[in-house]
Amino acid sequence: MAEFPRLPHSGIRVVIVGAGFAGLTAAIECDRKGHEVILFEKSPELAPLGDIISFGQNSSRFFSKWPGVWEALEPIIHKSEEVKFYDWLGRYATTQSFAKEHREWGPRVNGHRGEIHQILYRHALARGVDVRLGHNIVNYFETEDAAGVETADGQRFTADVVLAAEGVRSRGRKLVLGFEDKPQPSGYAVFRTWYPSDKLLESDKTRHLVANGDSHVAWIGQDVHFLAAAIKDGREMSWVCTHKDEGDIEENWQFPAKLEDVLRVVDGWDPVVLELVRATPPDRLFDYKLVFRDPLPTFISPKARTALIGDAAHPFLPTSIQGASQAMEDGVVMAACLDRAGKGKVQEAVRVWEHIRYERVHKIQATGISTREQWHKADWDAIWRDTDSLHLKREAWVLDFDSEADTYASYDGIRDQLFSGETAS
Repeated sequence: MAEFPRLPHSGIRVVIVGAGFAGLTAAIECDRKGHEVILFEKSPELAPLGDIISFGQNSSRFFSKWPGVWEALEPIIHKSEEVKFYDWLGRYATTQSFAKEHREWGPRVNGHRGEIHQILYRHALARGVDVRLGHNIVNYFETEDAAGVETADGQRFTADVVLAAEGVRSRGRKLVLGFEDKPQPSGYAVFRTWYPSDKLLESDKTRHLVANGDSHVAWIGQDVHFLAAAIKDGREMSWVCTHKDEGDIEENWQFPAKLEDVLRVVDGWDPVVLELVRATPPDRLFDYKLVFRDPLPTFISPKARTALIGDAAHPFLPTSIQGASQAMEDGVVMAACLDRAGKGKVQEAVRVWEHIRYERVHKIQATGISTREQWHKADWDAIWRDTDSLHLKREAWVLDFDSEADTYASYDGIRDQLFSGETAS
């Protein structure tokens, strides 16, 4: 097994439930900080599924801290430094360049979710993280001195702290909130796909999107937007189409979709968009219902031994372009808080972690709604007077931010603020 830089053993035991980006980041960072980790995942295998996912500079900076990860990512990520905007009829509006922010803040990472996830998973295994697949967690519990989980086959595992990272249906939410809650439909859904670009090269309408390397294009319509990204030097294409939808999400929120359903949504649009849809292999098309939850009053359990991280705490709309990044920040900050507090003050660490994360997460969550409204409620008379109004907000307080350094810099002040007049357990 390769040797990885890590701090001395802290004696802190951490159980993590869910091996998505929140769980894997928390596991890697806890291992890096010298904590002992067990990571449980319900799925018996982690197949490279999904389509495009984005990581801002605030999270992509961590990839370079994990030996070998950036080198594995670099060949598979999107290389374009701009996005071209059109209206739904195909009339060019504006180009937004990301070159300056890349120079000043570092690279962002866009790529296939499953491929990036596999790289992080392999890195966690290479570090020696104890990853246990095929373990369905059915219950969470805690005392003043420990927290734990119970598997479907009756096994119980305890630790100093448990991180619930298994998404919007996390069973950990009941322990934290004191009641069962259900995700609600947001009123929108996303058609999404990823496929080889061979057919696109054969068409006069779409060849320009893939023939000259990576590209990124957006079409903005009334309550619909369509984003297409060519990747891997134009060899593969991903597109997403956000549209109005009131579908039921009682049990599932991802379904196979039909090409005719997409074509109905974009009827009368730019022929380039229609060609992108028609070139989509039917078995590669999905309809993903966007869910939301009201902001939680807390991310942590009453005894501060269990914390919700990632989508379990704060599901993001895709238009925030920060869901995965904020999930990663959760894990990074928790590992650093535990390091700063030490074995005897785990509950202090969890409370400081929540204070650090709560306001930042909810401010960034709100940007997903504002960006969606910026596009979906677009006044095109006004846009033609100021086409830059279509540009994505790329703000330094979100992106030019190192959550690990910020945690170490702010920990003592927040601890003193939270525990003035009392002794933290």
